[in-house]
Amino acid sequence: MSRFALNRYSRYLSRLKPLKTPPFFSSSSASNRDGDYQTGPPPIRVGLTESAGRAVFATRRIGAGDLIHTAKPVVACPSLLKLDSVCYLCLKKLMGSAKFEDRGVSYCSQECQENSKGFLDVERRADWSSFVDYCRTHNFKYPLMVKRLCCMIISGVLPADCLDILQPAALSSEMISKIEDGYGLLWNAFRKANLKDDDVSFLTKQWYTAILARIRINAFRIDLVGGSCGEDLLSLAAASVEGEGAVGHAVYMLPSFYNHDCDPNAHIIWLQNADARLNTLRDVEEGEELRICYIDASMGYEARQTILSQGFGFLCNCLRCQSAD
Repeated sequence: MSRFALNRYSRYLSRLKPLKTPPFFSSSSASNRDGDYQTGPPPIRVGLTESAGRAVFATRRIGAGDLIHTAKPVVACPSLLKLDSVCYLCLKKLMGSAKFEDRGVSYCSQECQENSKGFLDVERRADWSSFVDYCRTHNFKYPLMVKRLCCMIISGVLPADCLDILQPAALSSEMISKIEDGYGLLWNAFRKANLKDDDVSFLTKQWYTAILARIRINAFRIDLVGGSCGEDLLSLAAASVEGEGAVGHAVYMLPSFYNHDCDPNAHIIWLQNADARLNTLRDVEEGEELRICYIDASMGYEARQTILSQGFGFLCNCLRCQSAD
């Protein structure tokens, strides 16, 4: 694919947010567009910038369309509208009768069912009807992720400080008030489940607010595009734009260290499930920063700046925005 085509393609992609922590980061080796995997760690390093904090840089030249690395989520959660149509763990779309059911939820495989057993045992001890109604009424998605994270922490899958490394969002007083309502419902659900005090000692209002502030700007919206690993990036772009909407949201480690650009040189994509793939959109030279687009890059300048300011707390000063394109 030509660089011109890749740049056009990049205008239509991605919805992201920042993150990282070695114990939960999982990646494959990089590969080129022919599918030939390279040995060794991903060709990247995390460093600091003067203006944008942490950033991801290439440690060697990476060709256009090459896979940089993959990443598994720390926590992923299906949207309420997709509960019956995607795997309860990995968010893969369920196909007909090819699914495994357990206590009212469905999985794409026995492996996902087994890997969910710990947090599902905790989750099924509580009545979540009031909490889910609260999320549905306010169209909230991130409190559902906090609920799943809490169940994972109580079951021993994750520590309570697993997301502390992430940058938190700035929350308005109105938002904090709504957050406190959600905290009360979540706490009551666990309290009525008769869990041990030690199991939920981490679940303070301060912890809940802080974790929600981090998830709010670090969660990725998962839009599955299907296809195969070797499929052309332009075809995947069209699938991403024309998809049926998000199947859920997920928080990752290394992918969240990628900074934003309205005309990025890299892209995050999901093929079959919540396992993320980071690919280049053009040739990237050694030492060059890798950037992705946090929003819909096809929007105009004013719309992009408004969404980035309100949703992420910054005004973009990339080359495209400097020209008010």
